[in-house]
Amino acid sequence: MLVYGDVEHIESAAAVRASILRLMMACAEMEPSRERHETLVRAFILTGELVQGLADQEFASKGADDLSELQDAGAKFLLMQSRAIMHSWRNGFAGILSFQEDWAAELESLDSADPVRMKRAEGYAFYALYPESYIEAASISNLTPKTVVIGIRSIGTGLAALVSAALGAEPAYSVRPTGHPFERQLQVTAALSRRILADPETDFAIVDEGPGLSGSSFGCVGDWLQANGVASGRLHFFPSHAGEPGPHASEPHRTRWRDRPRHVVSFDDFTSKAEDPRHRLHTWAADVVGVARSSWRDLSGGAWRSVRYRDPSAWPPSFMQMEKRKFLMEAEGGAWHVKFAGLCGSDAEKARRGSLLSEAGFIPKIAGTCYGFIVEEWLEGVPLVNSGPTRHHIVDHLGRYLGFRARHLPALNGGASIQTLSEMAVFNVVEAAGPDTAAKLRRVIDTPDRLSGRLRRVDTDNRLHPWEWLTTTAGRIMKTDALDHNAAHDLIGCQDIAWDVAGACVEFQLSSEEREHLANLVGREADCDLRDDVLRFFEACYLGFQIGLWSQAKASADCAETERIGSTVKRYLDRLAELVGP
Repeated sequence: MLVYGDVEHIESAAAVRASILRLMMACAEMEPSRERHETLVRAFILTGELVQGLADQEFASKGADDLSELQDAGAKFLLMQSRAIMHSWRNGFAGILSFQEDWAAELESLDSADPVRMKRAEGYAFYALYPESYIEAASISNLTPKTVVIGIRSIGTGLAALVSAALGAEPAYSVRPTGHPFERQLQVTAALSRRILADPETDFAIVDEGPGLSGSSFGCVGDWLQANGVASGRLHFFPSHAGEPGPHASEPHRTRWRDRPRHVVSFDDFTSKAEDPRHRLHTWAADVVGVARSSWRDLSGGAWRSVRYRDPSAWPPSFMQMEKRKFLMEAEGGAWHVKFAGLCGSDAEKARRGSLLSEAGFIPKIAGTCYGFIVEEWLEGVPLVNSGPTRHHIVDHLGRYLGFRARHLPALNGGASIQTLSEMAVFNVVEAAGPDTAAKLRRVIDTPDRLSGRLRRVDTDNRLHPWEWLTTTAGRIMKTDALDHNAAHDLIGCQDIAWDVAGACVEFQLSSEEREHLANLVGREADCDLRDDVLRFFEACYLGFQIGLWSQAKASADCAETERIGSTVKRYLDRLAELVGP
């Protein structure tokens, strides 16, 4: 199924360096605090993305990873930042930050005459992967400073520097696995091979996030090292989770993964069970709202449903792997929802947009942010589907909400083109319903280019499912998850508001009259084109995406979740049959 999408952006190296310089200069001027630490981490993440982009640029020109003064400079700069992060973290965000005297000049050397293609580090953006967890994992690994550290690009570029800092090792190398996602391979020149393998009797640390569906990126680095004379007993893995590779892992890779040490500190151990209270997410969130004592409950992985629904048989489905980490914090006088929103400043940007929606009365109040998490008011109430608003009231509210987004919230990022949306929809429907239904869908989609001049990207919601709405005890309809889904780890991104109107029509099963009423409300508020051909196109693509998303969720679900997800997929397939006709 086509669901996921890599978030790439093309930047001028000079502009990125200017941003890194500004962040690091701010660190030098700030008093010791968690806020200063967060700023340092933002600079580090941005540097990692730049160094990754420059390394991949050189790889593309040579067809292999090679010795490189540019990459050596990037590795040294990342190591310097990693040491500063480690110092700040281990001292409870206190102490003086120490940068090498010529750091600004070193930064200037990270240059390219051509624009650089940079990839967003998925773990930092979506999966609550914190750099400090790799420092902690390396610190308890018992590896020595002689360890050779190898990061797997993309995010492994920076993560490897953190491991090197904690071990006291030399700057890390980075490599780019290529080929089929389930059968990755390395291309390394003889010169770089000689440097990496100068001492095959030492230990080797292989660093990345994951493993994913196959673990082949980790696996191919291990294969390459062993093929070049390194004993299997010298391999150490630094992943982002303690689990096994996914179902597409080869048996040799799976066996080695089980046999060799995996050095990992989980998110919960890292932020919830830390001995130092200054390292706990609970402490950070409590500081935001100004409470001294509070309870703490994990709502991740679908656990939020047990709070909102009394009867498990009424639970909506959950794609647990794609849900953000979230918690409920309760104290005398209030309760708050603490949800991961992303590192590198995306938490603050989402909070800003959330404040606009909150002031307009559409979502709960935003209390603030704390190192990648947004803290918002937790509202008591019942799911919209179980409460009293009439259909007319619901459609009116949907119209006001979507009209407000379209009028007041411009797009902050790109998204899939209408051509990509249509290709995704057809591909997923072929997989789920067969070529005949897909052929009918193609006729509904027709020629996407005909719409290109009539669309305008906005900050779409991308998640209009009924279980995302709440009727409060005061009788108000509130959206409970409105800030993340157009910047999620999928290919949709920001779209024309027609995407959300079509989504609302599908999720609330609106009649043709209700759909027309909703389109008129949004069109008047936002001055946009919501004619029937536009809505039919976006409904076709929306159904194709949801069918793919929930089919993928079903493949990885446990027994209890499979039935809920199966019913959800069937509902979308039934709606698709209505749309495409006999």
